Amino acid sequence: MTHNKSYWREKTEIPDFESLRYDTESEIVIVGGGITGIVTGYMLAKEGRQVTILEADSLYSGTTGYTTAKLTAQHGLIYDEYIQHFNTDTAKTHYEACMDAIAFVKETTAAHGIDCNLTKQDAYVYTKEKQNVHKLETEHEAYQKLGIQGELSDTIPLPFEIEKALIMKDQYQYHPLKFLNGLLHVFLDNGGKVYTDTPVDTIEEGKDTTVVTKNGLKVTCKKVVVASHFPFYDGQGFYFARLYQDRSYVVAAKPKNPYPGGMYINADTPSRSIRSIETEEHGTLLLIGGESHRTGEGHPEEMYYKELTDFAAYLGTETPIYMWSAQDIVTLDNLPYIGYISKGNDNILVATGYRKWGMTSSIVAGLEIASLIDSGISRYKNIYQPSRFHADPDLGSVTKNVMEVAKEFIVGKLEQPYEYVPHLKRGEATKVRFNGLLLGVYKDENGEIHQVDTTCTHMKCEVNWNSAESSWDCPCHGSRFTGTGEVIEGPAKKPLKKLDRGLNS
Repeated sequence: MTHNKSYWREKTEIPDFESLRYDTESEIVIVGGGITGIVTGYMLAKEGRQVTILEADSLYSGTTGYTTAKLTAQHGLIYDEYIQHFNTDTAKTHYEACMDAIAFVKETTAAHGIDCNLTKQDAYVYTKEKQNVHKLETEHEAYQKLGIQGELSDTIPLPFEIEKALIMKDQYQYHPLKFLNGLLHVFLDNGGKVYTDTPVDTIEEGKDTTVVTKNGLKVTCKKVVVASHFPFYDGQGFYFARLYQDRSYVVAAKPKNPYPGGMYINADTPSRSIRSIETEEHGTLLLIGGESHRTGEGHPEEMYYKELTDFAAYLGTETPIYMWSAQDIVTLDNLPYIGYISKGNDNILVATGYRKWGMTSSIVAGLEIASLIDSGISRYKNIYQPSRFHADPDLGSVTKNVMEVAKEFIVGKLEQPYEYVPHLKRGEATKVRFNGLLLGVYKDENGEIHQVDTTCTHMKCEVNWNSAESSWDCPCHGSRFTGTGEVIEGPAKKPLKKLDRGLNS
């Protein structure tokens, strides 16, 4: 089984576009060709705006193409947390925003005839542990305060016993890439432009706002939307200290018995997520996700896939057909950052920090950003504004995040190398210390050895080898690099330094 083989991307025809080859102008530039960028572009182009989308890779190549694609307002146990950390109005506004996202998908699929396998499902949060029952009961009380329709149950339709479940009715699941292809068609019909394989380096601020690509090409515009997952441009927002990145895993397997329906997530550790998809090739498949951990930390990644495969077998499935992983970004207070990139800067907007609920939150982001650009008015009472700061829990979260980064920085610099280079098999990598420097040594599938400096080019932490996905991952801020050092995911912009000498000298 090949890791990081996503069903969505494997079985969807993804449109190709040319890369940007000349300087140009556009009223609005959106950096990022995932669901946030496409939804935002659709909303703005429909209102007659001149919009250009710049994507560093192919469309949907980021988290959008590696999701479980639940369209729901039930994001684990969050509403009591939001009431306690913010207030009742913020929690209710977030719920209403998520329901707006569901309504948006229903309305646009109907209006444009988009077939994206949109199906209504009940959403369940369940626990198998007695000590967690009170968490579900407290969350149910939050539902009642906010007017959310939900109910507690002692059973769920899945083939195992639980202690308690909290059900949210009338939620949805869909095929995200089919949906986005439909929106993209409308976007292009309304004059929108898309350039892929066009990585952006920075934004130049001044009388005019200019987006500068890594090839030095410039797009002059009035507004920029940073929808690049981790913001590639900080804009004095200090996002490197206010965000961290988290990896989780998915296996897709055929159930041996009929699936009873529903979308599920547990309230226990380790995390488990379950939903179904209907496919032409295999019939019903179950998407089983979980095993979340901070990027660059934790156990060897194969262990996480094994745990999910074992859980799939426990549910009564055949051997998984697909396996993939995703990287999610988490904010200090678990509420997304959507709005102006920093206080007083209304020419650059950002959307990030969806935790593990990007299929809903990214649509919320598109609706919110379109409203801010069109009218200057927040659709959702500014609850997502990135410049917000709350003493509880933000101050403690900043300190914890900074301490985690400091720990990884120190541990990385003092770590011992893994093993001796001649033991490497093709597709494997290791670290060795040579003349006091930690080298990353990778043997590609052709047997060629590549050497890189394992110092992350973002803020100088030490990257670790991710054996499941053949990447160097940074535990400090979540940057990821190929075995040969090229950037896969930011915030790093530059590749790892390649070493021509080192062990070969």
